[in-house]
Amino acid sequence: MKKIVLIAFFALALVAACGGGDGEEASAPAAVAAAPAFDPATAGAMTGTVTLEGEAPEMSTIQMSADPNCARLHSETVTNEFVVVGEGGTLANAFVYIKSGIEGNFPPPSEPVVLNQEGCLYSPHVMGIQVGQTLQVVNSDETLHNIHAMPKNNKEFNIGQPIKGLKTEKTFDNVEIMVPFKCDVHKWMNSYAGVLDHPYFAVTGVDGSFNIPDLPPGDYVVEVWHERLGTQEMNITVGEKETVEANFAFSGE
Repeated sequence: MKKIVLIAFFALALVAACGGGDGEEASAPAAVAAAPAFDPATAGAMTGTVTLEGEAPEMSTIQMSADPNCARLHSETVTNEFVVVGEGGTLANAFVYIKSGIEGNFPPPSEPVVLNQEGCLYSPHVMGIQVGQTLQVVNSDETLHNIHAMPKNNKEFNIGQPIKGLKTEKTFDNVEIMVPFKCDVHKWMNSYAGVLDHPYFAVTGVDGSFNIPDLPPGDYVVEVWHERLGTQEMNITVGEKETVEANFAFSGE
């Protein structure tokens, strides 16, 4: 009997030491929201414009006649989005992000980033997303699409969406600049996603402008990426409550 009691006693002690049981010390720690890595009242920002100097490459016409379901969706000529230039040489679809200098933990937003297939085109053409944030892929066309992501640092996926209204959700586990997407059914469809572990990124519109708000004061390396024109870097320093302007210019033909 004494042996049994001793064995039971040591078994209970072992469980307690390993975190078992129903006591307060053994319970799993509650999830704690990540505290901001800086005082938000001191936050600054970075704004700027991305432009193209010189002649822009000629935009080629997209031929959708191979799929009548796509062709009938457009009454006017559709061109590719490789290099989209606005008035004064402003450059669209440039991905601007803080490449280094950011510290702290930034949980992914709860709202998804939506990649829409509409008019047999991807929208947006360039996007940003955080590690762990949901990417929701939607088919808004009454034709078959497939979404083929071809990352190098994340898991590749290739999924079909044959019916209008279908939605598929995916996430990325690792930082990657950039993840290309294509449609194996419609060869002209392509898109890119910049995957980061922080929220300090932006994509330029046709006016070439970008704004990255709520930046902690600090020294940073900023990079701008463009699908056809390459990358550029710049060092910036953001002071408390300071808005820094950073302009980039690519060379055309």
